[in-house]
Amino acid sequence: MKQYLELVEDVLENGHIRHDRTGVGTKACFGRQVRFDLRKGFPLCTTKKVRFKSVVRELLWLVSGSTNVKDLHSCKIWDAWADDNGDLGPVYGAQWRRWSAVPTSLSSESETRGGKSAPEATSVDQIQNAITGLRNNPWGRRHIVNAWNVGEISKMALPPCHMFFQFFVHENEGHKYLSCQMYQRSADLALGVPFNIASYAALTHMIAQQVGMIPFEFVHTFGDVHIYQNHEDGLREQLKRSLGKLPTLNLNNPGSIDGYQLSDFKLENYVYAPAIKFPIAV
Repeated sequence: MKQYLELVEDVLENGHIRHDRTGVGTKACFGRQVRFDLRKGFPLCTTKKVRFKSVVRELLWLVSGSTNVKDLHSCKIWDAWADDNGDLGPVYGAQWRRWSAVPTSLSSESETRGGKSAPEATSVDQIQNAITGLRNNPWGRRHIVNAWNVGEISKMALPPCHMFFQFFVHENEGHKYLSCQMYQRSADLALGVPFNIASYAALTHMIAQQVGMIPFEFVHTFGDVHIYQNHEDGLREQLKRSLGKLPTLNLNNPGSIDGYQLSDFKLENYVYAPAIKFPIAV
């Protein structure tokens, strides 16, 4: 996770002081990128503890399409944004698995004027579409999942931070390798980014397994990457710590993207430094 620590140093040294929505204040840079070779180990932070089970619980929740925190059970990371019923509006899970769409061929102005009834809304399962596309046309350039649904942003408790990702396939010596690049518009470097890196690395493993490929690289591209002012001391403490060897992820194959359970994810040899507490800015 040297790449992550180098990004922390970059933002601490070169970041601009900015006011923010939470009122806490940040130091931020714009437009950064880090890359992780998934063949060299699973990219989970070793200079502090990251709760891998929480990473997996949230990821499985996103993949399931749920948008209610009650389905996260013991994982409380979304509770601060939920309403009294646990609902978050059409956040990630809804967009990944049920993107609302109206068939344009059925909704022309002429048909509306002709008195025909409005077309019924349909939905798009972007995750399944990506899997089908990777199986049938691995060299395609449209293996994309988009969570930034501009028509529903106002209905969401929190607009998507990690908002867009794309898969890429290459072949070497008869083996197909899968890479994933994700664009994150807003990135909390202390709390969110280590979690996000692990989540998308795990998702890349899952998708690769379902399409019969080998996980190759996770590329993390940032818009606004920031450090909250009350996180600086904790991050400087992390920078003093020695890097550990990356753990290994072994993943059981349940046969479909919807079949994964927490018990299918086996993290081996995760050695980490003590946890550092960072307050959440809501």
